[in-house]
Amino acid sequence: MWYIVVFSGLLLLGIIAAIAGYFRHKKLQGMLERGEISEIPEPQVVDGECCGQHEICERDSLIAAVSKKIEYYDDEDLDRFQGIEETDYNEAQINEFREVLYTLREVEVAGWLRSLQLRQINLPELLKDEAFLIVGERRLHA
Repeated sequence: MWYIVVFSGLLLLGIIAAIAGYFRHKKLQGMLERGEISEIPEPQVVDGECCGQHEICERDSLIAAVSKKIEYYDDEDLDRFQGIEETDYNEAQINEFREVLYTLREVEVAGWLRSLQLRQINLPELLKDEAFLIVGERRLHA
């Protein structure tokens, strides 16, 4: 008897998942046709250690934009570094990023990093550890 209940429950969950997948695909297809998105996003594997209760979980989730809205932090001049590799900055350029980083409040750093990503600006390699340390400290004390 309980086999029938378990099987029926699994079958019902499967049907619900299929229906949800169908409507998600239709919604994304409509967004694609209207030009709201350029391609249908691929499903992503979620890190099992991420509880989802924080603004960020690890370095990669800082980059995965929570919102697609670009926000500037009085750093419009950094747009000229768009497309430069993280290891190709000279000392003067790194100092420009450092100046912005250290004038931000702790609560703004994660948003700034997402903004850089959305603007296709790579943070200099030498500043990544500093930036992630600030974000990590904020997360621990939030």
